[in-house]
Amino acid sequence: MVELALPKNSVIRQGKTWPRPLSKNVTEFQIYRWNPDDGLNPSIDTFYVDRDDCGPMILDALLWIKNKIDPTLTLRRSCREGICGSCSMNIGGENSLACTTSTDELKAPIKIYPLPHLPVVKDLVPDLTTFYAQHASIEPWLKTETPPPEKEWLQTPQDRSKLDGLYECILCACCSTSCPSYWWNGERYLGPSALLQSYRWLIDSRDESTGDRLDFLEDPFRLYRCHTIMNCARACPKNLNPAKAIAAIKNMMIARRV
Repeated sequence: MVELALPKNSVIRQGKTWPRPLSKNVTEFQIYRWNPDDGLNPSIDTFYVDRDDCGPMILDALLWIKNKIDPTLTLRRSCREGICGSCSMNIGGENSLACTTSTDELKAPIKIYPLPHLPVVKDLVPDLTTFYAQHASIEPWLKTETPPPEKEWLQTPQDRSKLDGLYECILCACCSTSCPSYWWNGERYLGPSALLQSYRWLIDSRDESTGDRLDFLEDPFRLYRCHTIMNCARACPKNLNPAKAIAAIKNMMIARRV
């Protein structure tokens, strides 16, 4: 039987357990910690959050910990409204946004890790360099050959409605980092997020570069590593369906060959 083991420098060690507050309403958090500057393996630190002194969301709890217990805890956050995608992380075993996930939804101890299968910058901050480069590679902007109109490119309400469920993507990477194909082929398979965005431009009636966009995706890895296991749709905090968009791209590939 094959035995798989983490590299020695990736084995998680027992971290620090911080003092428990005197409050009766306390929730335990177990949080992944890693500092690239100290040369130590990752650890899991245990914190106890006073819920009577803290907001209802996971992000509130993390900021409470950072402000009142350990200021070295590192995470990304910005809008607190589920719009920017900055605070995406693995919460209770599922990829989600810390700002829209309620602490009451989860059973203690609440385990929080960075998004899976990405290099870690520090603590809960993953390195999204490749993810953003893949998004840029699909050229997410309107490409036209005809002279621009005097005011704007017009679009019928029916054509505009085709973009619903696509343009709302906030690039949080929850979907891509939940996909096993992306885990194993992350540098060659574009992943659910980039392909959802690609279809958003392929289906846009104003865009005039459909052929070039499909040519770019005509590759054994960029598109066809998707096996429609639907992890991406389950993980998306905006309730989008990248797998459906990817299937539509594959249908467009077939249609242009017929």
